[in-house]
Amino acid sequence: MTIWRVIPDADEPRRGQLVGPLFDEACALGKNGVIAAEDGAEGDGKTPLGTYSVRRVFYRPDREEPPITGLHTSPLSADMGWCDAPESPHYNRQIKLPCGESHEKLWREDALYDLILVLGHNDTPVVSGLGSAIFVHVAKEGFLPTLGCVALELRALRRFLRALKPDDQLKIG
Repeated sequence: MTIWRVIPDADEPRRGQLVGPLFDEACALGKNGVIAAEDGAEGDGKTPLGTYSVRRVFYRPDREEPPITGLHTSPLSADMGWCDAPESPHYNRQIKLPCGESHEKLWREDALYDLILVLGHNDTPVVSGLGSAIFVHVAKEGFLPTLGCVALELRALRRFLRALKPDDQLKIG
């Protein structure tokens, strides 16, 4: 098992480096920096510190080939979302759209979710309001901050997926 590290920049906590064996790439972090996972809150714009497994990988099949990885992959579809409504029994879970609850669409017009690694943040058990939809995904140009996720350039994300093994973990902080 390899522990991959996301190291927030001391001077700019909305950016960091994802490092591991023969891997060192810039990444974007939450628009409000980082926070201890147990202190996080839904919508706080902070990336939760902690060590996480990668639960699964989604890719947008009309834009991306299935990624080369040892992890479980699934194609996205236009009816896929992720519930971010703390009062919902589906909170921090993949859902089918349309849905009347607050959610993120996984099939986006921009390219940010063309590849998504779902991190095991707040999922065993799910704690209402502690944060949802913490992913590793494609970065915006210029590494603009995320809403709490970790984001890499597409090329780096593909390379990271090739190197990841099923029991590897991502340590943020």
